[in-house]
Amino acid sequence: MREPIKPISPKKSQYGIDPALLKTRVSDLPGMTSLPLKELFPDLPDVIYPGDNGIESIKKATEKALDKVDMSFIKPEHSVNILASHHGFTLLGGEAYAEMIKTIKDVIERKTGCKNIRLRAGVGLRFRETEEYIKRFGLDEYFNGKAIGVAPVDEGIPIETEIGTLYGIKKVYDADWIVHAHNSDVREVHFHRQVDRAVKPFGMSYARIETRSTYHQNLGPRAANFTARAIFDSPFVQKKFAFACFLTALPNGISGVDADNNLYDLNERITKIGCRYYGKMMTLFGQIDECIAALDFPAPVVYVFSGGVIYANFVGANTDLYDLDNVPLPSYTWYTESFYGKDGKPLIEDIPPLNPAIKMCIHNYAWTGYPCAFFSEHIPTVIVGREQAELFNRDPQNINYAKHAVIAEDTENAMNFAYRATGTKKVVIFDGAPGGLNVSEEMAEFLLKKAPEVSERVEEELLPKWLRQRGITI
Repeated sequence: MREPIKPISPKKSQYGIDPALLKTRVSDLPGMTSLPLKELFPDLPDVIYPGDNGIESIKKATEKALDKVDMSFIKPEHSVNILASHHGFTLLGGEAYAEMIKTIKDVIERKTGCKNIRLRAGVGLRFRETEEYIKRFGLDEYFNGKAIGVAPVDEGIPIETEIGTLYGIKKVYDADWIVHAHNSDVREVHFHRQVDRAVKPFGMSYARIETRSTYHQNLGPRAANFTARAIFDSPFVQKKFAFACFLTALPNGISGVDADNNLYDLNERITKIGCRYYGKMMTLFGQIDECIAALDFPAPVVYVFSGGVIYANFVGANTDLYDLDNVPLPSYTWYTESFYGKDGKPLIEDIPPLNPAIKMCIHNYAWTGYPCAFFSEHIPTVIVGREQAELFNRDPQNINYAKHAVIAEDTENAMNFAYRATGTKKVVIFDGAPGGLNVSEEMAEFLLKKAPEVSERVEEELLPKWLRQRGITI
């Protein structure tokens, strides 16, 4: 068994405990090991980041991708808004995403002579989060003071679409041209279901709260996807859209950068990536029969990573989240949360229960700023450290999170309690370990046995079905 991979470092943030309080990472405990993802799935493409050339590889890949993009319509006297989303800054620590954004700015200046280039970085419910990223990565200085975070409660702008008036954020669209800077990480597949993944931010990160709430409250997953497409296809947005530039994310890292003037062509390419490679990881996780899930990553509970998969997807891994026919609704979204009864079971048959394989959750390190009480209410949870529990008690979105959990003094005691209470030694650590998984030795053996049959099933049976459902041929 290998030594564990060094997890993503803790970050100082108003949404998380002081990193100095994080004494032990779960991967430091006895019995933990790591699995390189290419050992599980040898067909995973090689990645350029993390890699020997470091962040320079992202710069070169971005420049190469932008060589094929038409920017002739951008004139020196014009203004350009580069649009970013907070999720990109939690991908592998955020350095790669920040570097791509910087390079986009440099290439636009070099190719067009335009100097008035601004950054507009959107968020979800952590309204000040992108302000922290802008300072952390020096983007405020790089953009000469023209980098700002935008929130869904900022001043809106009406956008006339084929389905009526929807609302974007005014500062997102206050330039002559917009550039969509994003990534192909599948992230919230329980919401978008890998349908128009590349288009989603137009209905989320760049939209007012009244419009983005169609995903969370009004229509729910899948049904709300058309709002993002309606906004993007509107004459108002189309006359401003210049091009898109995406980090090509895989479960094991960044394989390159993809850019295109046609967002739908790019969307088809990332759909294939999302279904084939992330689909294998999620299908493999769905094979787990019992486990302890350990959260140990600088992001809210739902967004902590393991093998490129976020915890919010793992709680639904007992179903096929890519199948648009047999799983009309996932077990967890804000929309489906409202369909659970007092006994903790879904009220309607179309909603499956939360993943029963998760016997306990150890909350070693994760942030506030996103409503998470649903998880501690339905999954036995141990929070490490009273300071962390108090942080959640002070968060208006999580005042009940700690009430459904118990508190352990330290990480080792928390894990020992979990072993005794659950009777399993299978552990999956959501700590963002680059290029692999940090797991217990028992879990490593289990996954190694299951991976070959999962890979074969995805390639021969599931992938053709998933792509056919989305109108894409291999």
